[in-house]
Amino acid sequence: MLTPSFPAAASAAARHIVKRIQPTTTSTTLPGWKCSRCRNLPPRPNSGRPIFNRQYGTSRPSPPPPHGSKSRPRRRVILLASTGGAAGLGLLAIGDDIKVAYEAAGRSGRVASALYINISDYRTTLKECDSIQDPEESDRLLKACHQRCAERTLRVLEKNGGIFIKLGQHLSAMNYLLPTEWTITFIPLQDKCPVSSLESIQEMFRLDTGEELFDYFSEFSPEPIGAASLAQVHLATIRETGQKVAVKVQHPTLQQWAPLDTALTSFTFKTLKRWFPEYDLEWLSAEVEYSLPQELDFQCEAQNALRTKAHFARIPSLPLVIPDVIWAKKRLLVMACEAGRRLDDLEYLDSNGIDRDEVSATLARIFNEMIFGKGAPLHCDPHGGNIAIRKNNTRAGANFDIILYDHGLYRDIPEDMRRSYAKMWLAIIDGDIERMKKYVNEVAGIGEDKFPLFASAITGRDFSIVSSSIMKPKETSEQKTMSTALQEGLLVDLVQMLGQVPRIILLILKTNDLTRSLDENLQTRQGPVRSFLILARYCMRTVYHEQLDEIREKGSPFWPPNAIRLLSAWLGFVRVEMKLEMFELWLSVKRALGLNRAIAGEGGSSGSVMDAVAATLEKGAVANNSMAVAA
Repeated sequence: MLTPSFPAAASAAARHIVKRIQPTTTSTTLPGWKCSRCRNLPPRPNSGRPIFNRQYGTSRPSPPPPHGSKSRPRRRVILLASTGGAAGLGLLAIGDDIKVAYEAAGRSGRVASALYINISDYRTTLKECDSIQDPEESDRLLKACHQRCAERTLRVLEKNGGIFIKLGQHLSAMNYLLPTEWTITFIPLQDKCPVSSLESIQEMFRLDTGEELFDYFSEFSPEPIGAASLAQVHLATIRETGQKVAVKVQHPTLQQWAPLDTALTSFTFKTLKRWFPEYDLEWLSAEVEYSLPQELDFQCEAQNALRTKAHFARIPSLPLVIPDVIWAKKRLLVMACEAGRRLDDLEYLDSNGIDRDEVSATLARIFNEMIFGKGAPLHCDPHGGNIAIRKNNTRAGANFDIILYDHGLYRDIPEDMRRSYAKMWLAIIDGDIERMKKYVNEVAGIGEDKFPLFASAITGRDFSIVSSSIMKPKETSEQKTMSTALQEGLLVDLVQMLGQVPRIILLILKTNDLTRSLDENLQTRQGPVRSFLILARYCMRTVYHEQLDEIREKGSPFWPPNAIRLLSAWLGFVRVEMKLEMFELWLSVKRALGLNRAIAGEGGSSGSVMDAVAATLEKGAVANNSMAVAA
């Protein structure tokens, strides 16, 4: 790894950074890149024991700067000052301790040097691509640059660890935004997480509780059963009660480096924005800055777990298990031990007679309840490592339990947004473009110019599919079409659009992506039809409850005009609810008879399935009924 020399301007630059940057969340060295449309633009020269307290818990690129006779030397000075400033930032942000300051300089230097080299690499490569007439050769050069920069960045993320691993994991899932070379290179970060020593955990336990680890636990596994970027989990036994528990412990060094790593993240994205203004990713560092403190506070996580458990206790038909919280400190969380297998362990599901389609439907109901349920908290990190499944023959309906872990990242969706979001999805399912535009604007403030792009982002489908029938199975050709569109100019628009939408929408997008990925891993036999039917039912219920609230605001429900409105709303809801119930029953019968090829849209039966769904939904019957009642 190259280490930059720090110029005299470094100290001043670092002080300037410290004044302007609020602690963010993670640090990365993600360089920018350019799509083919942007490369055709002119180049830019400047471009429990009582001792514990149980606190539970389409836009254009920015114009180039004016030409100057000393533009090239000035660029180099700015880049060097920036890299030196990042290293100086480490010394200023941490303190006077020599050992700590030395490590801070190392962490900052690695980020700064990789950032400088990557920016230089991209600018050199893009300049070379502009002089090449052969598109294939130009594409080859750019892909090679992507790969070099991704590998260089990966080494920094692995070396710095902690928050950097967390950010790398997030970036590896952003295949809709980053070049394939970046996302594939970062995949190893999903499984390559740091492991803290037992000695460091004992010391942290002593500092945070005032007790020795083995005074409270009679057994504590020296090796974790799972390790993530921010924490790891150990099995243990409480000495006083003999209860088997899972103990989540934060990596002890994480707290020490969080302020510096957060500042480095912000510095990195600000620097990238300066040199590649059309790829403004500061919204990403802003979201990380907001979310990370919550994820690092296990008392907040305990409160989220308790809220979720209480909410779903009112819906016993859903086989969701939230581990009981025994007690929590900011860096320690003790929970009941609830073990299971990964959702993508298809051999386990099949050998235990667990129906994959029922698992998929259950996941759809759980996360739609989180989005549309009144007062429900939304789990915003439902990746494969945070969900498990186990067989349970004692339940009346499903023969399995879904276990949900890691409750650090949650959001509450405002009621007005939830209702508009429901109407937006009903419009999408109906294929009603005008209603889509209306509710997309209400939900995300997106105008007509970026509406098709947002519709594709929220659904994960090509807009031609969104505007016809969203329930068609996704084909390989569709994914290729979307990837080509991004490479040919839509990527800039997508980056800028994501910087404009509300934060909660970014997290809903993330949750949608993760749950779609979980569903695809299950390799269900019926395609997306049933999931969209479940979504439609939750949306309709949301609209129906809005109608009821509007009627109550007009006075007594027994007043004749209100009684008529109430009866009309109820009949409209029941009519569509019954039709959807019958259609889901029909799907179940076809599945039982082994006619899943037609359900999944294979062969020639897809059209009849889609026609039946469209007829069932009656082209916006609920939403239109809502408008009639409101009038």
